[in-house]
Amino acid sequence: MAQLDPNQIHIAESHSCCCATDDHHTGDGTAQQPDNQGGGPSAVGAGQSKLQLFMPAIFSFVLLIVGLALDNNWLSKPAFFSGWVRLLWYVIAYAPVALPVIRDMFRAISKNDFFSEFTLMTIATVGAFIIGVYPEGVAVMLFYTVGENIQSLAVRKARGNIRALLDQRPDEVTVIQGEHSHTIKAHAAAVGMIIQLKPGEKLALDGELLSDRAAFDTAALTGESKPGTKTQGDTVLAGMVNLNRVARVRVTAAYTDSKLSRILTLVQHATAQKAPTELFIRKFARWYTPAVAGFAVLITAVPYFFVADYVFSEWLYRALVFLVISCPCALVISIPLGYFGGIGAASRHGLLVKGSNFLDALAHARQVVMDKTGTLTKGVFEVKEMVIDSEFDKTEILKLVNTLEHHSTHPVATAIQRYLGDVERVSGLEKIEEEAGMGLMATVDGQQLLAGNFRLLDKYGISYPTAVAAISDTVIAIAYDGKLVGYFTIADEIKPDAQAAVRELKTMGITPTLLSGDKSAVVQDVARKLGISKAYGDLLPEDKVNMVKAIRDAGDRVIFVGDGLNDAPVLALSDVGIAMGGLGSDAAIETADIVIQDDAPGKIPMGIRIGKATRRIVWQNITLAFSVKIAVLLLGAGGMASMWEAVFADVGVALLAILNAIRIQRMSFGTLDEKE
Repeated sequence: MAQLDPNQIHIAESHSCCCATDDHHTGDGTAQQPDNQGGGPSAVGAGQSKLQLFMPAIFSFVLLIVGLALDNNWLSKPAFFSGWVRLLWYVIAYAPVALPVIRDMFRAISKNDFFSEFTLMTIATVGAFIIGVYPEGVAVMLFYTVGENIQSLAVRKARGNIRALLDQRPDEVTVIQGEHSHTIKAHAAAVGMIIQLKPGEKLALDGELLSDRAAFDTAALTGESKPGTKTQGDTVLAGMVNLNRVARVRVTAAYTDSKLSRILTLVQHATAQKAPTELFIRKFARWYTPAVAGFAVLITAVPYFFVADYVFSEWLYRALVFLVISCPCALVISIPLGYFGGIGAASRHGLLVKGSNFLDALAHARQVVMDKTGTLTKGVFEVKEMVIDSEFDKTEILKLVNTLEHHSTHPVATAIQRYLGDVERVSGLEKIEEEAGMGLMATVDGQQLLAGNFRLLDKYGISYPTAVAAISDTVIAIAYDGKLVGYFTIADEIKPDAQAAVRELKTMGITPTLLSGDKSAVVQDVARKLGISKAYGDLLPEDKVNMVKAIRDAGDRVIFVGDGLNDAPVLALSDVGIAMGGLGSDAAIETADIVIQDDAPGKIPMGIRIGKATRRIVWQNITLAFSVKIAVLLLGAGGMASMWEAVFADVGVALLAILNAIRIQRMSFGTLDEKE
């Protein structure tokens, strides 16, 4: 994957609320492809200062104000300001704001989109000129353009949080070779290279810290400003900032394979997944806009047959007012902007949401099902005890176990590797396999070697004492040649914010459930400490899938939170799959709908609060737009609303909806008690 351009993260900007097509139109009249097809930068406002953006509107506004002053005797009305001179004056005022819209209208028509908002605004304003209300024609197009420009600025702000993610990695890195150092392009750095990071520099690639210790600012990845101290051997990620001393890092992943690269890919395509509300508005606009155009024709023509003193210009004016009011711009731009703001707010807090539909699903969820290891517990295991039967050669058994465990990346396997340390690894292991949710197996000189939980021993018919099975800690049993050789007892630690996260979920009316492949005694102990009443252990991956299916079949929307390779199937099955992005496996992160960057369980209720706030704002905008437009539409059809009321119903309501949509970027989601 090439380094991403920040401008690739986009939603439609000015002139984007096209009513009857899924294409996004840019302010210079070019058409962008829908979000899910990628594309270039959003055009309106891109590379422009605010003054440049508003200059055509300012020019038109000045001419309009002067024209109104001359028309209404605010100044001594000159004799020349009449007839063709007056018309020319308002045409010059109209042109700067109208020509881009008219151009977009013809381009939309060339794509068989006859009822875009560009068509509505052009017909309404040209019609105003035809019946002689020049100032109102200019005013409608002027305020429409101002509204679109403000929308452009609002989208810039909405994109700001996400764009910040795209500027984390430096283009170059300092590579150490022997006693010498030199600078190369970051994307050219290969796995195994050693790079030097000075205080204040950002890390460009994922790696392993070689220095004794170093402090890093991880805010770009986790949303947390608290520095983290890393020691030799710890994993450090692209985007982290070295804080206090020169550090050396061995590169462990290519530039395009870093965790941050995957983050950018997820965020780049976040707007491709549309929420049901967005999809409804798109479908609604397809029939709504032609319908109001038809009503406008009826408003003009039908009264001819029923009104005794019918005046064509009067009813045409009412129809034009109706068209201006009917433009669904407030809906079509403010709703995706609201969802995009929610995605940006989530990313600012270390939650990467892959689509606005998942924000909606978060808001509706009533069940949160969580894995234990790496989700509610730290997943950083330590071996408490090792027991090897004296009947066996301890040294040889440990060599075999160490070799076998190096074929797994599971945290338990890593703990055993770390515990065995310098124990020699041997060759000769064959047919090495990992039994999902149970452990590892291999053959050595024709004999079977097993390392896993008791379900693995049961599967292969290996007996073990009941006293060993009754041990309350996590136990990894070792079997060789059909006999139990010994075992390791493993300890894990509950994450600091896990209890608070469970408590918040309950306060929100959401039922937490704990599912784990670990032994039931361990799972029940963790559940008791966290206050979870529903907890199940000794589960295989298919058991987790079946239990989540049962919850969904009962009618509840389900969030599943996990981190391991074995969690990928149930992450895919759930309504919202959340993966822990720090310790989580690549498969879990790719399958999940949302990624928690710092592995904190507290981000689960935070994500739900963001989803609820986003949905609340979206529905506030829908209610506002519909209620105002319906009221003014009725007044306009009855001749009780002029073009000025129409401008408020269109542009005014759109601006109010946009201002409401961007509120989410200023909200605090730290705790349930914090106010917006």
